[in-house]
Amino acid sequence: MMLRILAAAGLYFLIVFGTGFLLGPIRVFWLEPRIGSLGAVLCETPFLLAAILVAARMAPRAVRLEPRTRALLGVGAAALAMQQIADVLVGVALRGISLREQIARFLTAEGAIYATLLLLFAIMPALTHRKPG
Repeated sequence: MMLRILAAAGLYFLIVFGTGFLLGPIRVFWLEPRIGSLGAVLCETPFLLAAILVAARMAPRAVRLEPRTRALLGVGAAALAMQQIADVLVGVALRGISLREQIARFLTAEGAIYATLLLLFAIMPALTHRKPG
């Protein structure tokens, strides 16, 4: 069961992080200079949310993980850990943003939106597989 949770988390992470990795340059180099940082984040957010929704439904099914709440929360937690590690590494290595600067960004409006997306990212596998009733 743990291997399936980790496999689902890895797939979930790859889909969502890959989407963000592709959208990031569009946001930073094209949108931010034209409409500002907050406007750019607001433009990117629906696409990231769509990726989260699709991947949260697809990843556990792809590895045939039983849709138990604890397992699905484990998928979200493990994927969030992977995402945060990758995000810090990309920020430092590709963008030259220190860890301190990355943490300080959470105190901005853009950071609040990002934090909300991270929370949704962590819980979405459990939310999308809830049984009705």
